[in-house]
Amino acid sequence: MDPEMIKKIDAVLERVKDPESDLPVSRLGVVKRVRYSEVQKKLFVFTDFQNHMPDCRACVFIAKLVADKILRNLAVEFSLEFPDLEVEFV
Repeated sequence: MDPEMIKKIDAVLERVKDPESDLPVSRLGVVKRVRYSEVQKKLFVFTDFQNHMPDCRACVFIAKLVADKILRNLAVEFSLEFPDLEVEFV
């Protein structure tokens, strides 16, 4: 991956915030890595929200809503930053 693409990915991860804590996604540890396939013109975003889920059953529902919002925001920001690429969350 070229340095300019890495810079753009880092910018997306800084812009997207956790709606509860207002921390950038880059500090949450939910995005594990981002891979680029030049052949497929696709970004693969590897995430792990499962390890961040609370033990409280009632709280899991809220945590999943927050995770869904973060994923939607990431999808929007990656699409804006990389309009010619498809984004797939893994």
